[in-house]
Amino acid sequence: MSTTQKPPFSRDIIKLQNLDEVVENIASQLRHDIGKRFRRRGAVIGISGGIDSSVTLALTVKALGAKNILGLLLPEEDSSPESKEFALALADKFGIETIEENISGALEGFGCYRRRDEAVKRIIPEYNPEEDKMKIVIPEDIIKRNLPPVHYVTVIFKDGSEKSVRLPMNEYLQIVAASNFKQRSRMTMLYYHAERLYYCVVGTPNKHEVQQGFFVKYGDSGADMMPISNLYKTQVYQLAEHLGVPQMIIDRTPTSDTYPAEQTQEEFFFQMSFEDMDLYWYGWENGYSPKEVASVMNVPEEEVEKIFKNFERKKHTTEFLRTPAIHGYYGI
Repeated sequence: MSTTQKPPFSRDIIKLQNLDEVVENIASQLRHDIGKRFRRRGAVIGISGGIDSSVTLALTVKALGAKNILGLLLPEEDSSPESKEFALALADKFGIETIEENISGALEGFGCYRRRDEAVKRIIPEYNPEEDKMKIVIPEDIIKRNLPPVHYVTVIFKDGSEKSVRLPMNEYLQIVAASNFKQRSRMTMLYYHAERLYYCVVGTPNKHEVQQGFFVKYGDSGADMMPISNLYKTQVYQLAEHLGVPQMIIDRTPTSDTYPAEQTQEEFFFQMSFEDMDLYWYGWENGYSPKEVASVMNVPEEEVEKIFKNFERKKHTTEFLRTPAIHGYYGI
């Protein structure tokens, strides 16, 4: 898009205008891909009580009808009980069948919790996973200054006290690698039920998760189609309201629901509110200058420059996650 063709940057620039048309376009494409292209009978979706999986489910119901959809609840020992409550409310609202598959046993077999806790205890030896809780965070001062992320492990002890220590790279990688068993185990269970029913797996990542690399390769990226992967988070919320997603899900703060301690997506990865992130990302992705964006966001131009550099770094360093297996090393 050339500069002369671009509309002026504004806070409403990514707001969806015709929601009925957007819903019908996505539903029509889902219907075609599942029924005509892949010739499957329905869809399996993992539902967590979060906004992204809820909107994905609602769109798929529009496409296929409730009787052709299976919702899977895939909890494990660190999952919030609230997630199940919200997921069941969603399923009830849209009239779909659900199955609960607790994956804690599979994760125990992989050593998910043991491997994670070993790494935490090397940094905070007094951590007792039987009594204490942990999470990975980006400190608030780094978030506020829009600096490249530096990760800390925070332990919340049984008595309510906390301790945060900067994570060395080896321990950070081990904790993340161990935790990623969760998403990969869920993907395996989704495909078990999809193959059993001759269904497709419909994935739930939004635009930021895909483009910034907030997903697990061959985990939550493992799906046959991702109908909201081009939607900004505020657009997902627009569709949630339009499609009638239960209000308690719309009001829920987005979480990763990965570690024993509660954790927002902002403090773990994104470093800013999704309302701001949508606008900054749109501005960066569509070639608006830091000056144009800064004037609308009411921040210094230098701050927008830092945010844009952070986006560029994230896009570059996570390209591996979006790249499928490379084929054809031998030319026959």
